[in-house]
Amino acid sequence: MLRALRFNTMSQDNMTDLLKLATTHERLSAQYGPRVWRGRRDPLDELVMTILSQNTSDRNSGRAFLALKQRYPTYQMVLEAPTSELYIVIKPAGLGNIKAPRIQQTLQAIVERHGSLDLDFLDAMDINEARAWLISLDGIGPKTAACVLMFALGKPALPVDTHVHRVSLRVGLIAPQTNAEKAHYLLEAALVPEKVYAFHLNLIQHGRLICQARKPNAIVCACRYLRLCTGPGRAGLTAEGATAVVF
Repeated sequence: MLRALRFNTMSQDNMTDLLKLATTHERLSAQYGPRVWRGRRDPLDELVMTILSQNTSDRNSGRAFLALKQRYPTYQMVLEAPTSELYIVIKPAGLGNIKAPRIQQTLQAIVERHGSLDLDFLDAMDINEARAWLISLDGIGPKTAACVLMFALGKPALPVDTHVHRVSLRVGLIAPQTNAEKAHYLLEAALVPEKVYAFHLNLIQHGRLICQARKPNAIVCACRYLRLCTGPGRAGLTAEGATAVVF
């Protein structure tokens, strides 16, 4: 289940957290069923969809993406469109005044660095090289990069959204002070590649259905039943403990 991690100082706390990670994954997999990768998507589509999805619902971002594709058959047309027009097209996603120029700036940066509007070349890179290339784009962080790598290219990158971060903190998989950016690398490093996709989807579903932000349903929570959910104050995987993590 778990990939071997190289620790500067191997402690019982670190080992306990790794076992907790394995147990959490197993229990949530049993609760929500098997997860099968749906297959390759266009990585540029995934990048734009992820930008649209920020701070909104999947339904709203989906409507905005569909509207964008219907209005602009090519990304060259998106790049050349008046920003004010693009803002109106993607309005269902919200924050169009931020997302419209960000999408166009990202497309322009891809053209300048790669020479064309596609990201298929990332498939030939290893995961860290591809992630570094994406994060080098202004406004693209670890979560957006991981979404492109996992959902579009099938690489074992772990996106940590608000649900994954919240559940990981509550169950004690990561230390209380660990922010979402660091959690990407810590959790991804602790999972064998073939488990990353299911782990991500299961924690999202658990966060939406059971481990909600304001009113977590502890009575039916599989992690609570196993006395895994300790909440804040328990040590988890830390950046200082794992030398395999790259920041």
